[in-house]
Amino acid sequence: MASNALSRLANLHRHFHITKSSTKGGANDNANVGTIKISQDVTTALANGKAVVALESTIISHGMPYPQNLETAKEVEAIVREKGAVPATIAILEGIPCIGLSTEELERLAKLGTSARKISRRDIAHVVATRSSGGTTVSATMIFASMVGISIFVTGGIGGVHKHGESTLDISSDLTELGRTPITVVSAGVKSILDIPRTLEYLETQGVSVVSYQTDDFPAFFSEKSGCKAPCQLDSPEECARLIDVNRKLDLKSGILIAIPIPKEHSVSGNIIESAIQTALREASDKGITGSAETPYLLSRVNELTGGASLESNIALVKNNAALGAQIAVCLAQIQDHGSS
Repeated sequence: MASNALSRLANLHRHFHITKSSTKGGANDNANVGTIKISQDVTTALANGKAVVALESTIISHGMPYPQNLETAKEVEAIVREKGAVPATIAILEGIPCIGLSTEELERLAKLGTSARKISRRDIAHVVATRSSGGTTVSATMIFASMVGISIFVTGGIGGVHKHGESTLDISSDLTELGRTPITVVSAGVKSILDIPRTLEYLETQGVSVVSYQTDDFPAFFSEKSGCKAPCQLDSPEECARLIDVNRKLDLKSGILIAIPIPKEHSVSGNIIESAIQTALREASDKGITGSAETPYLLSRVNELTGGASLESNIALVKNNAALGAQIAVCLAQIQDHGSS
């Protein structure tokens, strides 16, 4: 246990708490570049080997309007706590990467909404350098979680290969990040607006372990099934935790994707959602909406076309993912504690 504790403390030693006043003005404007602010409860949990679950923040800034985004963020954090883990919502505020947000910080980001930056790996340095604020996507959240030693990250659904990606090369950086950063991402699979078969092929190329939870059919975000067979299936939080522990011990240096089907009562009918997706895709193409703007547009438009049903389902699946992600984190902390004792 002592060696694990020393390792965790050494990792945390690279980061320290700063105050808002220390980021402003003066001759040393760049003195805090590279600093990460970690909340006290996250710091304590990591130092003591307790379960911590990272949460992304683009769902707050770009996923839904205020105050629904703030209410959802608080509810998801509460679920993580109820299951025995510490939530660590990640964002960049005024150029400072923050691991674990206060209620005031959550509200600030929620009110910024889509005026905040949508931050993936490529954007991190620019947002920090310009002291901007924004929500972290899957890839950026993975990076910061890995930096401070958080092993598990919960989101709604990951990005992937877009429709017609074979010609446009529009492929989410979430996939390459999973191939290079040893974080486990718990999600409802791949967003159904994407090309799921090609996304699974790309994840295989990146060496990512892809798991479906209690099913052999890979989930499709709004729908329980995509029709694509999952590479492997696990059926309990304990099994998932063992996989994560082995991946770490073997030092494979790649991530894991655990895909959970949306609860049956919140699953949107496949025909309804597919029709809405096709309509939204045509409209996005006609309007020339591409790149990082495309996914928020498609999700918003699909929500409109389904009469709000898709947003309700989105919130339900995030909460479901948070519950399982926290349970896995607790099991993982127990395994690592026993292994070091």
